[in-house]
Amino acid sequence: MPTIDSSMQGKICMITGANSGIGKETALGLARMGASVVMVCRDRARGEAAQNEVKLKSGNNKVDLLLADLSSQQSIRQLVEDFQSRYSQLHVLVNNAGVYMLTRRETVDGLEMTFAVNTLAPFLLTDLLLDTLKASAPARIINVSSAAHEQGYLNLDDLQSRQGFPLMRAYGQSKLALLMLTYALARRLEGTGVTANALHPGFVATNIGQSGVPAFLRPLVRLILAIPGLSPEEGAKTSIYLASSPDVADISGRYFVKSIPVRSIPISYDEALQEKLWEACARLVKSGAMSC
Repeated sequence: MPTIDSSMQGKICMITGANSGIGKETALGLARMGASVVMVCRDRARGEAAQNEVKLKSGNNKVDLLLADLSSQQSIRQLVEDFQSRYSQLHVLVNNAGVYMLTRRETVDGLEMTFAVNTLAPFLLTDLLLDTLKASAPARIINVSSAAHEQGYLNLDDLQSRQGFPLMRAYGQSKLALLMLTYALARRLEGTGVTANALHPGFVATNIGQSGVPAFLRPLVRLILAIPGLSPEEGAKTSIYLASSPDVADISGRYFVKSIPVRSIPISYDEALQEKLWEACARLVKSGAMSC
């Protein structure tokens, strides 16, 4: 039986995109620290397999599974209802789930998939869980961004990429937007005991690059991605660090690479632009989001 340390004992942690890759390794790392882990997955069979694996490898049975399709705002709202029916506290929210689409697709809400999942889903999920996080303080919000934000492209007039879909630009815009929303959220959370930080996990060999890839090409894509990529275990280290380390208990509004705070690109610190983006995202999730 694996040995569980107690550094996260009594902490409830939610991780999205937890059935594989960085998300599963983050869930495993926190379970090994004694946390109660809530794994959010889209597919029941894959989710249950990942849940059982995390329980077995960690020796921790406090590993729950909740199902949600993060491309659907209704599904995100249902996820929060399901969570709040089981738990009254949440100490760590890791917005890990992401997609990398090769072609432009729309969600059931009529939104471009990359921006909907990578930006709007964590924005809405965090909004709906914010009261629970505040009531559980000290609490932490961790957003998995990407070095792709360094492209510096943000078109507030075309967040849905209707004017064209250069795939790296669409992905980079979604991750830059998530980073800027993290900074804006951190300002709103000052004095609440809840922190918000973002990170780049490194170039990791995961399934994210296979979104929208025909089935017959996926083995080749997996091979290409695995050549330069870090292991998911390595990629999860910064997420686990931000979720658990006492060294960052009072740090908020920062961007981390390899567990070290670094500067993101200059445009990401433009507070006026952050606020315009915030307002645009609030309209897209139709929630008047996070006016705190």
